[in-house]
Amino acid sequence: MAHDLAILTPEKTVVTVRVAGLGSRAMAHLLDVCIVIGLLVALGFAIVRLSMVSQVLANLVTLVLVSIGIFLPILYFTLLEIWLNGQTLGKKAVKIRVRMADGTGITPSAAFIRNLLRLADFFPATYLIGVSTMFASPRSQRLGDLAAGTIVVHEETAHPRFKPSPYSKGMHRFEEQVGELRGMTTDDYVALRRMCDRFPQFPASVQERMLRELWKPIALRIGVSDIPGVHPIYLAEAAVMKYGREKGLM
Repeated sequence: MAHDLAILTPEKTVVTVRVAGLGSRAMAHLLDVCIVIGLLVALGFAIVRLSMVSQVLANLVTLVLVSIGIFLPILYFTLLEIWLNGQTLGKKAVKIRVRMADGTGITPSAAFIRNLLRLADFFPATYLIGVSTMFASPRSQRLGDLAAGTIVVHEETAHPRFKPSPYSKGMHRFEEQVGELRGMTTDDYVALRRMCDRFPQFPASVQERMLRELWKPIALRIGVSDIPGVHPIYLAEAAVMKYGREKGLM
């Protein structure tokens, strides 16, 4: 079922991703279910131990723990996919990741929607329906993916020759070199920030294409020249930081 899928990103760049098939997704799901069961067993032991200490305290804490246990599967998948940018521990082991259908990172609302419907995956009959949906969908999407607008893809780890610097706060060391940024627009800022956010996740060929098709035209228009020995992504980050701070967007 695994196949390549071409996606037009919000940066107007075509990116090819490999859609995760049934085998890798089932393996990741099995690992995650084992972890969830382990957590539920741990909660059970905690309830038993507390019942030996104080009956009143035990009743109160048991109510809390049982409530957590009921929603634990949803919490586990949702929170990890938010915190780990589309991955759970099982997905991380199998090297697959959830993304939005346009190739961007998963949003918190999408993570909640797709995992709310994951409850069906814990029952054999409805699990078969979900599997059938994956076969019928050209993007191998189960019911939760269709509702949330997400896809599951194989992780392609890029190996850059540099370490991207953070640009969420402070000043970038190359801000002076990018000049006054005359002519830079908010649309430029949004596109460049998305590119910088996801740049390390792309393979080298996609990184080079994004720099060539997105950064180079903007840099030429706003008057930012290449610096010998400095990777262009640093200049893109500097432009994002400077523009964002000056316009109150950070």
